[in-house]
Amino acid sequence: MVARVNNVTTTTILMILNFITLVHAASKVPCYFIFGDSLLDNGNNNNLNTEAKANYPPYGIDFPNGPTGRFTNGRNMADILGKLLGFDDYIPPFASATGRKILQGVNYASGSAGIRNETGNHLGNRIFLDLQLQNHQNTISRMVDLVGNRVATNSHLNKCLYIVGIGSNDYINNYLVPKHYPTNSLYTPSQYATLLVQQYAQQLKTLYGDGARKIALFGLPQIGCIPQELQKHNTRKCVDSTNEAIQLFNEKLKSLVTDLNTNFPQAKFTYINMYSISSIMGTLSFLNYPCCNVSKTIAEGQCVSGQAPCHLRAAHMFWDNFHPTENGNLIAIMRAYNAFLPSDTYPVDISHLIQSGEELI
Repeated sequence: MVARVNNVTTTTILMILNFITLVHAASKVPCYFIFGDSLLDNGNNNNLNTEAKANYPPYGIDFPNGPTGRFTNGRNMADILGKLLGFDDYIPPFASATGRKILQGVNYASGSAGIRNETGNHLGNRIFLDLQLQNHQNTISRMVDLVGNRVATNSHLNKCLYIVGIGSNDYINNYLVPKHYPTNSLYTPSQYATLLVQQYAQQLKTLYGDGARKIALFGLPQIGCIPQELQKHNTRKCVDSTNEAIQLFNEKLKSLVTDLNTNFPQAKFTYINMYSISSIMGTLSFLNYPCCNVSKTIAEGQCVSGQAPCHLRAAHMFWDNFHPTENGNLIAIMRAYNAFLPSDTYPVDISHLIQSGEELI
């Protein structure tokens, strides 16, 4: 009986060693998985029947491959973080990820997606978070087929970085749009934030059950300061009521991180304080103008197809009415990776999260 156990252990070790050789050695983590919405989407919505897509110019005007489905002029936050992690290539979208590329990670993010399944429904199809988790399980099955062993696959996944940036659309394309959704009349801001975080907690537990051990959760930025909110309320100042609702969600999310780290000591969750990081929008109101001409009808707030954007893109924080420019993405992700202020991340920034050792596994 002892010999049999030793044989199984030896076989498993060999499978893990073989698996590791398939992965690029220079990156700081063996793989990197991305879940979220349009702030992180890199092409998953391109072939969906939805108004929430960005595979046309002027989107991608500063990206080497032109328009790809990224909702900005160049790289999004997921792209920039991938480079900081040492990956040579961009993590592929689930929609086109094939072969051994999935061993380094997959991007599941989808424009207009939310924590709640109905969020963004009025814009068309989208891959909400529950579906993104199903897609990840599909990827894991494909990884097992490549490797031939679930134990080795799990050992690999345990060492990877997972980022999740979602929840903005549960406000922008749900709670703040009462003509399409009843949530605003059914729940107070505090009740709604509680519902969101409760559902989010279950989704994150699913992610943990599928092998995630190093997870960075991006809080919500100051949505009350985005151009779309300013135009809707006909003001040049940030909309306090919106930001107050957002902060209720963020406070509950930060508390959830504490609970998850307590209840799942084998994992490490961290909170990225995008509200604090995006505070520059509230103090420098001249930054709250989009760089491209935005539509007022179809795909409201997104860039009008084919029209030239502004020239001084580095001076703009916003590309359209919702999404940062590449420069805005760069500022945000640098502070998430290496916290500039103690309030930027909790309990650690991403650079320290990825250094978490074998004790998490």
